[in-house]
Amino acid sequence: MNTDNVDLIERVNQAFVQVARSHFMPESLRHMAEADRPFPIGFGQTISQPYTVKNMLLWLAPQPGDKVLDVGSGSGWSTALLSFLVGSAGRVYGVEKIPELKSFGESNCLSYGCANVQFFLAEQHLGLAAYAPYDRILVSAAAANQIPKPLLAQLAPDGIMVIPVDHTIYELKKSITGDIGYCQQHVGYVFVPLVDC
Repeated sequence: MNTDNVDLIERVNQAFVQVARSHFMPESLRHMAEADRPFPIGFGQTISQPYTVKNMLLWLAPQPGDKVLDVGSGSGWSTALLSFLVGSAGRVYGVEKIPELKSFGESNCLSYGCANVQFFLAEQHLGLAAYAPYDRILVSAAAANQIPKPLLAQLAPDGIMVIPVDHTIYELKKSITGDIGYCQQHVGYVFVPLVDC
């Protein structure tokens, strides 16, 4: 394992230590925050299990100073983890379709002290084109059948996107020329559906 991979694993592990999952869960479920399973957060949505989130962050490999789009920000837990990983020089944009969850995640991150995040209510098209391109895009809900083209368009050259499609997580890297230069598939995952407008 090379030094970069070791450093990334250490940073992701540290993010999980620093960002308590319980803070981002409904109060009635916080006593179960250490369980490695998803939990409902209302409106048919869930906070994903730690094992899945950790894998997705390792595949995404966010770097200090990165500009990251978090699609389906939900409770704000993944947004806060990304906030820690990109550091004060980075920026995280959370997008959520459900107004009540957008407010829930935003409130959770603000009260947790995440100063480099901003939340938006999803509009007509997937993602947040107004602030594109992004160095990293994390999607926490499953697209149906294919990778959405609007999100690919918002990914910067040399950027990485991690997105579930049906029951497979795709790890994509865009080449300098704008093509998909790398694609790795990770099978056997279950997510709530990604809601397109």
